[in-house]
Amino acid sequence: MDINVPEVKVPRIVIVGCGFGGLQLAKSLHKAEAQIVLIDKNNYHTFQPLLYQVATAGLEADSIAYPIRKIFKGQYNFHFRWGEVQKIIPAENRIVTSIGELKYDHLVIATGSTTNFFGNKDFEDKAIPMKSVVEALNLRSMVLQNFEKALLTTDTKDLEALMNFVVVGGGPTGVELAGALCELKRHVLPNDYPELDFRKMRIILMENGAELLASMAEGNRDKARKYLEELGCEVWTKTGLAKYNGTLAETNNGKQLLTLNLIWAAGVKGVLIDGLLPTCISNRGRFFVNDYCRIKGYDNIYALGDVAVMISDKYPNGHPQVAPVAIQQAEMLGSNFIKALKGWTLNKFDYFDKGTMATVGRNKAVVEVGKIRFGGFLGWFAWMFLHLILLVGYRNKIVVFINWVWSYFNYDRNIRLIIRPFNRK
Repeated sequence: MDINVPEVKVPRIVIVGCGFGGLQLAKSLHKAEAQIVLIDKNNYHTFQPLLYQVATAGLEADSIAYPIRKIFKGQYNFHFRWGEVQKIIPAENRIVTSIGELKYDHLVIATGSTTNFFGNKDFEDKAIPMKSVVEALNLRSMVLQNFEKALLTTDTKDLEALMNFVVVGGGPTGVELAGALCELKRHVLPNDYPELDFRKMRIILMENGAELLASMAEGNRDKARKYLEELGCEVWTKTGLAKYNGTLAETNNGKQLLTLNLIWAAGVKGVLIDGLLPTCISNRGRFFVNDYCRIKGYDNIYALGDVAVMISDKYPNGHPQVAPVAIQQAEMLGSNFIKALKGWTLNKFDYFDKGTMATVGRNKAVVEVGKIRFGGFLGWFAWMFLHLILLVGYRNKIVVFINWVWSYFNYDRNIRLIIRPFNRK
């Protein structure tokens, strides 16, 4: 069965995935003489940088998600289909999806990334990831459920496991999540559960490398660690997770810890689609692409964002898997599609690094823009401003801003809801 998309006489560009890259590409082609078909397994775009705030009751899920059809309302050359692409058949310029098959003239893979457990089945089954809205809501439910259980237990070891939180991975996601958990411990949870002794609640950030935020400058790495420790987080560097059975975590340097709250933020890998040659896939699960985002070995199949790796002298391991890379690649690719239709010379991708940032908590953030580095309140304000600007939809911007202002002055997070009980695998 074919997907019901109108047949037209202009080229059909099929985009798989509506993350930052897919969204920007479809927008940039709004005036192109081409038919744009966007396919995604969700009917909404997710602003992933704020998932941790959904997980820690700072924001509701619909504050960081926006309906795809509403984004592209009025774009005459655009069609959206809700489904999952299962296979590519390059010889026939055709894709197989959960809702049927579709021919393409150009195919763009913008499926993003998913959690990488590095082949460890125990971690995959028992740790909690946070790469989607569903996973963030699961994490929120798990946190609140375990405190409800803690009220009922009289066993010391059970209480310890329920009140110990371990975040594995010292990148921006791990740092921001650990900071948010610390603020819950200090300002919110003691008011909800006055019967519990929150001196027994431990929040541990575990990083296998020597430093947190390895991609940032040394001063900011140190500052982030200082902020976390001021909030009460235990930072374990040069420490990796060796074993986890769902209750007992063991590290590679002999430490043991009882916890039912182990959150995995230690790595990502590309979301691949079957059908392409193994030689075009890196050992980190990303498609090799050239300077034009074209996948190695194919003339009309492209990849961008987290699922693509573009090797260069400046980036021997590919570009960082962050939103600005995906957005800039999408802008370049969209411009090149329009130029190709007109017979013009195409542009090569040249990444402009606008800087990096991470927030640790209230009035605590670290920012780098070139050689300019700052933190504290100014960094925190810059982080908030940028994320508000990048959010899709005016309603979402307003709702998030109001939530942040309310939380800032009231030290509160109102969305402490167990919408659906989370059941561990």
